[in-house]
Amino acid sequence: MAAVRLAGVAKSFGAVDVLKGVDLDIADGEFVVFVGPSGCGKSTLLRSIAGLETPTSGRIEIDGRDVTNLQPSERGIAMVFQSYALYPHMSVRENMGFALKLAGHARTDIAAAVDAAARTLAIGHLLDRKPKELSGGQRQRVAIGRAIVRKPRVFLFDEPLSNLDAALRVRMRYEFVNLHHSLRTTMIYVTHDQVEAMTLADRIVVLNGGTIEQVGSPAELYEHPGTTFVAGFIGSPAMNLIPAIYHGGGAEGAIVRLGGGQLIETAIAPGALTPGTPVTLGVRPEQVTPGGSANALTGAIRMVESLGAAHHVHLAIEGLADPLIASLAERPSGDLLSFSLPATSLHLFDSDGHALSRVTLSGMAA
Repeated sequence: MAAVRLAGVAKSFGAVDVLKGVDLDIADGEFVVFVGPSGCGKSTLLRSIAGLETPTSGRIEIDGRDVTNLQPSERGIAMVFQSYALYPHMSVRENMGFALKLAGHARTDIAAAVDAAARTLAIGHLLDRKPKELSGGQRQRVAIGRAIVRKPRVFLFDEPLSNLDAALRVRMRYEFVNLHHSLRTTMIYVTHDQVEAMTLADRIVVLNGGTIEQVGSPAELYEHPGTTFVAGFIGSPAMNLIPAIYHGGGAEGAIVRLGGGQLIETAIAPGALTPGTPVTLGVRPEQVTPGGSANALTGAIRMVESLGAAHHVHLAIEGLADPLIASLAERPSGDLLSFSLPATSLHLFDSDGHALSRVTLSGMAA
């Protein structure tokens, strides 16, 4: 196992700056997921750690050793790609042992390593098959097994589940969690799927435009997003982000005015805000509460997405350009829904998109 440190890692392709000075420490044995929209730099960052890209500037360390300019084979890493990249003419056994064969390991050692990895991944019955005889999930396990036999200090995964159907992705997420628990090896995983990130990660690194937007556990990012970007990216459905105007300070915290003139009280400390300042009010769909009298609003039901245990209700609110989404346990009836926004569940972001602190019981900002 090994810790990974990135210090000021930047990467440019001509005039395009893909990474803009990334600093990050990944602990020994940690499962870290890089997540963000297409073009945010997450795959380039992973490829830089792997040695498939050379940073324009900055330093990459693995287990305290500077590997910035080392070849991939010298870094003690193994990478699993989106495409699996299995040799079609080789059996599963041969695919998994090929790297060890090239390195000159004895046949008995290769066989032992392949058998051990196959037991870990429950693919022992597939060892004599060719890749064309395998399902997508089985091919993915073989690709992971090929990495395991090398006993790397760091595993790198580049969107390994993106080629699988939805049901199989869910199953394979479970397999990845089990694999990490079994191997206890440092793992760095890239995905654009925030649900995948929330499921797998010890910590999530949210990337945006070549920089780190926020780093934290799934719970930290969900409950305390530091910016409107993170608030809108983490969570499914995404957090409702509502343009508002700071109205003034109330007994519990900042009061904001929505576009229709509705006043909403929050449990957020206003800090240096002055009345009339544009802000963004945030509320998770599942925290929109039917009925209630505090911060009460009424919306016209425009669409309901019924998913069995949850119903995502799209509500048109006076003065708001975009619908507000409420996630409810029961499907609402009628054309209108009266609801409230609990002050303690609300988030508030300044005009630059940065989160303002909550008010604690003592009245101090947290």
